[in-house]
Amino acid sequence: MTEDTQAQGLIAGHRARIDEIDCQLVRLLNERAAESLAIRALKPQVHWGLYDPKREEEIFANLASCNDGPLYAENLREIYEAILHVMKEMRG
Repeated sequence: MTEDTQAQGLIAGHRARIDEIDCQLVRLLNERAAESLAIRALKPQVHWGLYDPKREEEIFANLASCNDGPLYAENLREIYEAILHVMKEMRG
């Protein structure tokens, strides 16, 4: 087996694993969305607004505390800003 063929095989293996991880992420994002919708439905009962900047900062702090890398906290914040934006726009 040539070095080129071996590298191609390794790349294919890594890509297959990425595809599996992506499906797990989609499942988890949908679970997160369901939890967000449940919270949104309850907020009017406790007279809370839909947007809570303090909670967002708690989320970012939690992400940083459980991050072992190689992503930096700033990377996770950028990703989660997009996730939170989508969650806010979601219809239940």
